[in-house]
Amino acid sequence: MPEPTTQSLEVWPGDPYPLGATYDGAGTNFAVFSEVAEQIELCLFDDDGNETRVTLPEYDAFVWHGYLPGIGPGTRYGFRVHGPYDPARGLRCNPAKLLLDPYAKAIDGDIDGHESLFGYRFGDPASRNDEDSAPHMMKSVVINPFFDWRNDHPLRTPYHESIIYEAHVRGMTMTHPEIPEHLRGTYAALAHPVMLDYLSSLGVTAVELMPVHQFVTDTALRERGLRNYWGYNTIGFFAPHNGYSASGSRGEQVQEFKAMVRALHEAGIEVILDVVYNHTAEGNHLGPTLSFRGLDNAAYYRLADDDPSRYVDYTGTGNSFNARNPHALQLIMDSLRYWILEMHVDGFRFDLASALARELHDVDRLSAFFDLVQQDPVVSQVKLIAEPWDVGEGGYQVGNFPPLWSEWNGKYRDTVRDFWRGEPATLGEFASRLTGSSDLYASSGRRPMASINFVTCHDGFTLHDLVSYNEKHNEANGEGNRDGSDDNRSWNCGVEGPTDDVHIIALREQQKRNFLTTLLLSQGVPMILHGDEFGRTQRGNNNAYCQDNEISWMDWRLAVEHEVQLSFTRKLTTFRKEHPVFRRRRFFDGKPVPHVAGEALPDIAWFTPAAALMTETDWETGYAKSLTVFVNGDAIPSPDRRGQPVRDDSFLLLFNADANDLEFRLPDEEYGQRWEAVIDTTDPLLIDPPTYKAQAAVTVPARCVLVLRRVL
Repeated sequence: MPEPTTQSLEVWPGDPYPLGATYDGAGTNFAVFSEVAEQIELCLFDDDGNETRVTLPEYDAFVWHGYLPGIGPGTRYGFRVHGPYDPARGLRCNPAKLLLDPYAKAIDGDIDGHESLFGYRFGDPASRNDEDSAPHMMKSVVINPFFDWRNDHPLRTPYHESIIYEAHVRGMTMTHPEIPEHLRGTYAALAHPVMLDYLSSLGVTAVELMPVHQFVTDTALRERGLRNYWGYNTIGFFAPHNGYSASGSRGEQVQEFKAMVRALHEAGIEVILDVVYNHTAEGNHLGPTLSFRGLDNAAYYRLADDDPSRYVDYTGTGNSFNARNPHALQLIMDSLRYWILEMHVDGFRFDLASALARELHDVDRLSAFFDLVQQDPVVSQVKLIAEPWDVGEGGYQVGNFPPLWSEWNGKYRDTVRDFWRGEPATLGEFASRLTGSSDLYASSGRRPMASINFVTCHDGFTLHDLVSYNEKHNEANGEGNRDGSDDNRSWNCGVEGPTDDVHIIALREQQKRNFLTTLLLSQGVPMILHGDEFGRTQRGNNNAYCQDNEISWMDWRLAVEHEVQLSFTRKLTTFRKEHPVFRRRRFFDGKPVPHVAGEALPDIAWFTPAAALMTETDWETGYAKSLTVFVNGDAIPSPDRRGQPVRDDSFLLLFNADANDLEFRLPDEEYGQRWEAVIDTTDPLLIDPPTYKAQAAVTVPARCVLVLRRVL
């Protein structure tokens, strides 16, 4: 590596805002925060890796800044911070470590785990390492902020009309035969017409992309020959991950990401980002010095009160981002606004959101972070979805986020899994989850849309594996199968893993249809895990965070092999869109609603299989696993956009989670004289749907959902 130069580049004072590198067409303004720095050098790198250092000349309100005429897009840069180094007091400045700009809009390269990236010598954590890290360090990149968005605009699909598809940019497209090989695994691949057509045909309204902020692979994974696949190891909160770019990493990834968003919007599909503001990739006190740690360790991280050399860890990753500090909070809010205003995304899912809400130690609904989001005119208007837990004490906060927020409903997942695997005493809670979880959300003034319903997500079994494995099989992760949850609430239907038994295969397919039907007919917002619509498997791995290979990638051959399941999923999404009674804006209240003829009926009614209205004793019967639900479409109280009541068909939902076929009797004529089967999970094609009269006896097969539509 050549020695750095201190060429006398022309440097103007510049401005302290905006932070980061801002190109204006004639030059670039650089601004970076550090309260503890005594001097900050801007380091510019040419194509051969030669480094030129320029001292930032101005310092206002802890922001160091300067403007360099002639410096433009594609320029690679970093910072070196001169200041106190005393880990025992939480101070870790070291100019030998090249640092990423926390506001970098693009990042070039990767890290390689070299010892120079760390603040100490391997084997001696108390030592100081002054080896230059630049040759082994990724670089920030000045970007061209201009882009032809054409007529693109935010979609803002109402929650009650949304069907979310949790997707992975790389995993979705790596094996698709109709996508050119050089594009697979990239933003461009996700924007390819074949993917847009697929997502549109599936009926989803939004893709929730697993982390696309620049992330890195930690040393422990690299030593095991693995890579960080999920991406929950962020180091750049403004930069699209360069590994997902087909066009380059010197700013091209920004243009490619924008083109992907534009294409998805043109197809009517929102883009929601899974964002990880709760921690960074710098890890614990033994982690590398890549950015925040070297700029201002105590401002960006929560340090232990009794030992500031170590970090408070509510995330299980080694550190927790210090959302109590105004500058760290500003970074989060600036990042959110940037992705909305400049990258046109439509919402965010916040990983381990409880960690952001901790003031001193407890999760606080009145924390500064929530206050800022609530009053922000930009951020408050997009979809805000919390993963409402972290790994700290008191971190499980399902149902406790403020009214502006929706939440991943972990209780929905657990209850629906328990119900369909035949656990006793689940009927009452199953009914609550089916109807939008009012017990969790109504008291805070929220509506069913606060509940993001899911049976599976990236973290845990896929839907196929949920019905194929009783135990996790994470051996490929190299951790002795100790990683990943042991609370899977799964059932393998009689055999662990793959089988040739046609009866078990048929049962598994039926169980998958039961889960999907329950999900798409529940009040709230359904979320489908990518590949569940055609049986993606991870071979029993319930923690595939490090499996950037066929274990995690979507195998598109399964879309042909399981075409029936794919068609059934499309049928369900279409059915949900056609019937607003399954996506109400308000909770059921059991009160009568106007009826076009005859007596007014309640908006919902619950029956035993014998057609008797459910009593408290019926709900508390531990062995009961079956019930009938009447949902009234005569006059849905939620108004449409014109303020008019919504009318729909009325339905009977017959749930039988029992291991035996059961005879159900339909309610009497006041609820409907004739009923037609529209969904039967034992008969996904339902080519010749039967009709039934009121009070008819209907045999519902074991482990089945039968949906009947009122025709008279």
